[in-house]
Amino acid sequence: MELMTRDFFRADRRRRFAAFFLLIAAAAACAQSSPQPSSHANPVSDCRVEAVDYKGWHAQQVSNRWVQLIVVPQNGGRLMQVTFAGHPYLFVNPKLAGKYMPPSADEWFNYGGDKLWLLPEGNNDEQHWVGNSDLLDDGPFTFRKLSEGKQCEIELVGTPDPQTGVQFTRTIRLDADSPGIRFHATMKNISGHKLEWSMQSVSQYDTGNAANSPATSSDSTAARFNHDFWTFTPANPHSSYLNRYHVRFGPAENRAVSVREDGLFAVHYVHMAAELWLDSTDGWLAVVDGSSRYAMVERFQYDESKPYPGKASVIFWTNGPEMRLSADGVPSLSADSDAGPYYLEAELNSPLCHLRAGESCDFETEWFPTRAGSEFRGVTDAGIVHKPLRATRLDNGKIKLSASFGVFFGGRLVAHFYNQHGGILGTMPLADVNPGEPVTLETEVAPPGKPARLSLHLEDENGVDRGSLQEVKIDGVQIGTGDAH
Repeated sequence: MELMTRDFFRADRRRRFAAFFLLIAAAAACAQSSPQPSSHANPVSDCRVEAVDYKGWHAQQVSNRWVQLIVVPQNGGRLMQVTFAGHPYLFVNPKLAGKYMPPSADEWFNYGGDKLWLLPEGNNDEQHWVGNSDLLDDGPFTFRKLSEGKQCEIELVGTPDPQTGVQFTRTIRLDADSPGIRFHATMKNISGHKLEWSMQSVSQYDTGNAANSPATSSDSTAARFNHDFWTFTPANPHSSYLNRYHVRFGPAENRAVSVREDGLFAVHYVHMAAELWLDSTDGWLAVVDGSSRYAMVERFQYDESKPYPGKASVIFWTNGPEMRLSADGVPSLSADSDAGPYYLEAELNSPLCHLRAGESCDFETEWFPTRAGSEFRGVTDAGIVHKPLRATRLDNGKIKLSASFGVFFGGRLVAHFYNQHGGILGTMPLADVNPGEPVTLETEVAPPGKPARLSLHLEDENGVDRGSLQEVKIDGVQIGTGDAH
């Protein structure tokens, strides 16, 4: 009896083990036949940080569905390229692609891209930065990934520079649901004495003629650069400069430079060396490629309480041959070997930082890539204005809306209607939009009540109101544009 019981329990245990292993096998087969979740729950909406080869450089790529950022830590921590909706913005020197030159006090290796520099420049004294490919410009930066997924953030830490007494640290952030790029730069005094410097974000934009663009001139030089490339920033109406801008280098009379009637300072790129300083206080500049119809807006926070280097918050440099005078006073253009690359520099300056030993100061900027149009009228929190908004009341009671924009966020346009006393009458969604496509609005709407004015807002994909693109009276008279100029 005892033997039979023992055999029974052994047989029962074998059956249970067999059933258990069959269950495991079935689960494994089911898992193999079912889709497996990736390391990113929603790779379409996530952002990524990954090592890549870029033109022969060991680089890091930060990307989401909108943009790809290429960072080369070894070459001065440069942001070498920004590509948005397939369009590359920055100049990359083909002569130095994939190369690294050790820092040199006697040469400047212009790789291109975007980097951090110091102001004031010059060789007057120790409180001027001589430049060239020193440790600040060309020294290796360490790289660290801080986050990835819904928000990507990387950190670049530069080599301490005993000559200037400073060390740069820069973080670059890209969210998963926006093409906007955020920069946080830190300058630390590593010396044992007081220092005064300004940080500079220097971005070289490619002004070469696109490969598929027709030549616009029989002259070989003119045919190689983009004849529809512009930069803008609001001129200071109370500027300290003559003509509301300062010619730091180049001809005083430059037909490519103007202050428009709407108050915008405009540079139409021509292949001639010129450096232009502005004490702009509105906190933005725009780079507009009319040929490809892409634009980039760079934002900063102007600090009225602090001095800026030479009073300049924004600087533009157009690269090209330099105007020179011979010993006999005959003008000519230089044949400098570095004058050949076609690029324009957009430079944002921090206020001057007075740093005691061990102290640091910060400089925050934001970039927003978007689409351009045939016109440029200004910048708001939500995008750029190409063709100003018009709202015309029709005989049938409807309102005809006409405008074109480039937007900074994906989402939808929503009209906000107000009566003559400023009371809100209601809102109405108008159209879905995304930053990768120009927005053209040509529609008729039946408004709630009898509005006297309307404001056109951008709500992003998460339902967040990103601000007004423009506000007008219903008869089409513009009454306000947010931050637009």
